Amino acid sequence: MVKENMSKVQKLTVSAMVMALYVVVLYFTQSFSFGAYQIRIATALYALAYLFPFLVLPLGFANFIANFLFGGLGLLDWFGGCFVGIIVTAIIVLIRRKGWSRWLMILPIILVPGLGVPSYLSYLLHVPYSVLATSLCIGQSVPAVCGVVLVNVLQRALYPKATKAS
Repeated sequence: MVKENMSKVQKLTVSAMVMALYVVVLYFTQSFSFGAYQIRIATALYALAYLFPFLVLPLGFANFIANFLFGGLGLLDWFGGCFVGIIVTAIIVLIRRKGWSRWLMILPIILVPGLGVPSYLSYLLHVPYSVLATSLCIGQSVPAVCGVVLVNVLQRALYPKATKAS
């Protein structure tokens, strides 16, 4: 059973583990994480902010690190990815706080990277925004669904009494 109120050390530990997991998953999936259809499975981890709201900044920073290590497009991509990660996870925390359906997490996981990242990638790659936005939104649909499924499974595993009552 996981305690509802985690200590600062526990939050730091979980944050570090999730950031490391994000980078490792991206490392092993980089062959299709940076392609025409960027199916970035690591972004499914953004959904963890639903269960652990303190992950908003760590997941944004994890995106920064991953883009730094594997992206190769420079400062704009590093900071742009960080900003996108923070926005997505902040929206996911808002979805939880409002008590909305977990399935709504699909929308920010698809739309924020799908519409936000092309705003600077089109400049860096000299590819039309609409082409990039379409391909990124299509690619993000897989991690979006995986993220919601991940949260549903973890919710049952970590908080069994809460899921039986609801």
